[in-house]
Amino acid sequence: MKELFLVVHSLCTGFYTTLKHIFRGPATELYPEYKRPLPARSRARIILTVDPDGRERCVACYLCSAACPVDCISMQAAENPEGRRYAAWFRINFGRCIYCGLCEEACPTAAIQLTPSFEHADRDILKMVAEKEDLQVDHCGKDPNYNFYDHAGVADAIRPKGGHINESPPVNVRTNMP
Repeated sequence: MKELFLVVHSLCTGFYTTLKHIFRGPATELYPEYKRPLPARSRARIILTVDPDGRERCVACYLCSAACPVDCISMQAAENPEGRRYAAWFRINFGRCIYCGLCEEACPTAAIQLTPSFEHADRDILKMVAEKEDLQVDHCGKDPNYNFYDHAGVADAIRPKGGHINESPPVNVRTNMP
């Protein structure tokens, strides 16, 4: 008798739940017309930003590709006549990317950043490989005032050793001799 009561009770509970939801309006959001607001820290599309001087920030240090758990980032380092390193080519395979944000955390120059733009799906997996030209933007991203070469202490054609922010001039070792 107790088992029969449990069976009837579960059937009645299921029917009650169904009847309760029948008279509600639909909860469908029409995606292209209505885009749900994303959280402030959402991570999606990867971009390459420039510094306040308008030059690309990426110095091809390979830290982002080393931090990537799925190995979807590859690049080639080069050096320009001013003595600054840059990525000769930079490639991200968005078909493999899991949008974890580890590449953004590993980047010392704040060149690689994740934006909340998530609409870049495609049926052809070869179109999901983004080159440097596809990723570059003409703004500074989240850090508009940060310039890696102002703080790094790396001598180039613009600033010699000792000419960077909070950097002391180089010491002449011969003056320290007894």
